[in-house]
Amino acid sequence: MDAENDSGTPDLPTVRAALTVACRAPSVHNTQPWRWVFDSTWLFLYSDTDRRLPAADPQSRQLIVSCGAALDHARQAFVSMGWFAYVTRMPDPRRPELLAVFEFRPWCGPLNRTAARVRAIPLRHTDRLPMAAPDDWSGVLDTVRELARPHHVTVDEITDDDRPRLADATRQVTALRRHDNAYQDELYWWSGHSGPHAGVPVSALVSDAEAARVDVGRTFPSAPYSTRRPDLDDHSRLVVLSTIGDSPGQWLHTGEAMSELLLECTARGLTTGILTHITELTTTRAEIADLITQPGVPQVVIRIGTAPAETGADPTPRRPLSEVLEVYPAHIRNPASIDLTLSTPARS
Repeated sequence: MDAENDSGTPDLPTVRAALTVACRAPSVHNTQPWRWVFDSTWLFLYSDTDRRLPAADPQSRQLIVSCGAALDHARQAFVSMGWFAYVTRMPDPRRPELLAVFEFRPWCGPLNRTAARVRAIPLRHTDRLPMAAPDDWSGVLDTVRELARPHHVTVDEITDDDRPRLADATRQVTALRRHDNAYQDELYWWSGHSGPHAGVPVSALVSDAEAARVDVGRTFPSAPYSTRRPDLDDHSRLVVLSTIGDSPGQWLHTGEAMSELLLECTARGLTTGILTHITELTTTRAEIADLITQPGVPQVVIRIGTAPAETGADPTPRRPLSEVLEVYPAHIRNPASIDLTLSTPARS
């Protein structure tokens, strides 16, 4: 077990190590819209609203989903390092930017699949190229549904019969956004032009020839001509993550469930791709809602498949930890922290 301080919480090196892992979480356009504060007792997760996408994400839904993924990455990383985290979500309605508070106790229990998922974190990436169909699909689907259930998130498969409708919705979004200058400027900025530590790198983009073989995908600025996986058309399976309502708390849970799904798939040797553009607009969200089996609000679409082993791809960049983590000494309480007795929402 890692060293602990007199308060029975992880020491700072452990917190830094866990959050370095947590910040590998996926985020919309790789904006990494999170901020962490550690005061030697509690760990706070805030949204970084300076990294919100005003054109694509005016309500901050995708921002909070992204932070939910980082929350789950952090929780699993701490468990793997010998610390169980009680998480209080959305603890103070007067501070919507404060998304979660972590309290810790030592953990000596079994890791079960957690260790495999944490090992998968540096391997996971968003794959925008054509994929082959996943192996043991029914087993994968059953597992990810169980992982999402504690977060009150439903995982529905898009059947082959309904896939053309989802492809049509994708084309509809592209057409509606084509002449939205603010949206296009935002997309361009975060696609290879936002600096070395954030955004979607050029190496992660696809060419027009490659995109033509993926029927359900997001249209980014085109990469230079290439024909990777030339003999493969997309046969990935498509799933939708949905919630009963559409509140910030449910967006946060969606991100947590998404994290568990992605890491479980990666640990099984599968590749994944996250699609949020289809749920950005009310019209296409309604189209997806018609395709799922239970009433709900579609939040995220995910492609799951297999891909040939490829070498030479650089990891998607991340901001230095010093930019996203603030540390306060034990004798100086974080002035932005809250009195946890103000509210007592359910913890996990």
